[in-house]
Amino acid sequence: MSLSLYNTATRSVDTFKAITPGKVGIYLCGATVQAEPHIGHIRSGVNFDILRRWLIHSGYKVTFIRNVTDIDDKILHKAVHEKAPWWAVAMKYERAFTDAYRALNVMPPTYEPRATGHITQMISLMERLVERGYAYAPGNGDLYLEVRKLASYLTLSGQKLDDLLPAGDADDSVKRDPRDFALWKSSKPGEPSWPTPWGDGRPGWHLECSAMAHAYLGEEFDIHGGGLDLIFPHHENEIAQSQAAGYGFARVWMHNAWVTASGEKMSKSLGNSLVVREILKRVRGIELRWYLGSAHYRSMLEFSFEALEESATSFRRIEGFLHRAKEHGEVHVLISDEFKSAMDDDLAVPTALALLSGWLRSGNSAITDGNFTAVVEEASKIRGALNVLGCDPFDSAFDADKSSDSSSQKEVLDGLIAGLLQEREEARARKDFAAADRIRDRISTLGITIEDTASGPRWSIS
Repeated sequence: MSLSLYNTATRSVDTFKAITPGKVGIYLCGATVQAEPHIGHIRSGVNFDILRRWLIHSGYKVTFIRNVTDIDDKILHKAVHEKAPWWAVAMKYERAFTDAYRALNVMPPTYEPRATGHITQMISLMERLVERGYAYAPGNGDLYLEVRKLASYLTLSGQKLDDLLPAGDADDSVKRDPRDFALWKSSKPGEPSWPTPWGDGRPGWHLECSAMAHAYLGEEFDIHGGGLDLIFPHHENEIAQSQAAGYGFARVWMHNAWVTASGEKMSKSLGNSLVVREILKRVRGIELRWYLGSAHYRSMLEFSFEALEESATSFRRIEGFLHRAKEHGEVHVLISDEFKSAMDDDLAVPTALALLSGWLRSGNSAITDGNFTAVVEEASKIRGALNVLGCDPFDSAFDADKSSDSSSQKEVLDGLIAGLLQEREEARARKDFAAADRIRDRISTLGITIEDTASGPRWSIS
């Protein structure tokens, strides 16, 4: 089975075929660095990191671009609020995003271009659009793209031009059509600006991504990614200005769904954002990544602390089993055919996790039976899956997790004991009470007391 991916542009799961055999170019819309990252932001990073890891495992050389929007109305507003230079605000929150990506083992991009570092490329793109008759300057220092000249406009979102509200990015009276969007915005007093043939100003939000994608990946590349909320207007306008310039642009469009809270999209404006830095005080980075990556990338993920804790506990059981298996032999990174089929099917992570649960059950039973060859085999398949999902507990990227305070040590111990208790419950379920008693005795020798309750076994340190 070859890799198939859902393409928003075709609204179907299509067989993936790289433009250049053996190589894949990916552009992912990164952060507008105007606040600390919440888990809604970071889910995109985790989802596309899984895609990247799977492509690498499948033999591709991947060039992965994730931009930083470091000049924007929101950044300028935040700079006023924080009484700091706009560039200092942008750098502060860019570092916060970098820290969050690192804590969750998101691989660094091949290149991470900033908008302000690519003004020259943006000017070249705008000059090309003017020459080709798609962009116009009304004389006030702005530059707009004339969307009615583009027959393919809105094919990604499937909307109709006449149904759209005005773009809302400038005074509509100076536009040929209220839905025309700004490529360049003239600067106001006190704002940062760069010189252009049309006047001093700064880039519109959409322009930067087209210019940087072209600079790093060429006129046509394989995959463009981002969150669902970017389909319109951002990605539609990227397509518009890129195709108006004569570029093929992205062949496959992939969009991850949101993290929601009480059914609403997680955002700063709703006041329900959950900052990654704060959540990492409750769970380890590997556990938060496991939680964010466990749902299919196109499925909404409804957040709750209860669900997060339950997910973290489940991961500790897996982690505990791998540590026990390591006592009986070397645990390799083994990619099974079943796991490969699941990942080739539009990154079907939930299907892959169902396989992993089966391997965990078999591995725990093998420990009880003393079949340690089988234990290592099942553990190697589990580790192979976790490696692709970026949650391999033996990965040195998580050394900071391992060397943290006693609360993290308690979490590891919890995973080890939980795995043993699961083995005991499975032995009791198949009426192998002798094996169940042996497991209880093993736990007791560790100084652990077990209490059987109506809701299941509970343990404590004697």
